[in-house]
Amino acid sequence: MCQAEAGSQASWSAAHTPASEKMCSFMPRFSIHIETRYEDNAGTTENCVNLKPEELQQREVDFLDIAYDELPAKHYKESEDLTKFKSKKTDRGPLEKDWKDSSSPLMCSYKVVKVKFEVFGLQTRVESFTHKSVRDILLLGHRQAFAWIDEWIGLTMDDIREYEESAFEATNKKVLQSE
Repeated sequence: MCQAEAGSQASWSAAHTPASEKMCSFMPRFSIHIETRYEDNAGTTENCVNLKPEELQQREVDFLDIAYDELPAKHYKESEDLTKFKSKKTDRGPLEKDWKDSSSPLMCSYKVVKVKFEVFGLQTRVESFTHKSVRDILLLGHRQAFAWIDEWIGLTMDDIREYEESAFEATNKKVLQSE
């Protein structure tokens, strides 16, 4: 993991298309680039992030099922098991096997994850491990977003900004204490 002074992150967002790039200065040949696009469908858009034809030929599509894909055991919490969870505020859940076809409203988070590790002999192994780790993080995060719906549904933009600011301050405090 990059320490605060050793890593850099660039993030930007424009019209439902946030992107992030993470790099560690002590490993200049390693980077992760994630581009995201949100659409109101069940993952049916073929090329919603506008990949070039040569990128389309190389891509691997991996559909994450937030309810039924297996999480690493260390991340499993029964309260976040979407096959058991039911929202008190929205009455959504638990998610059945066919939830992608039978649920409404529905939103898909399309992600393009590009990993580069340009070190001979380790490139394939490190890139594969990183893709698997990013997949686990995305699965957990999207599962939690659904399971925590009663905490965020109905928040205003001002509420969200206030929450982000307090989270930012708490994170900085923890990082500074650990140094």
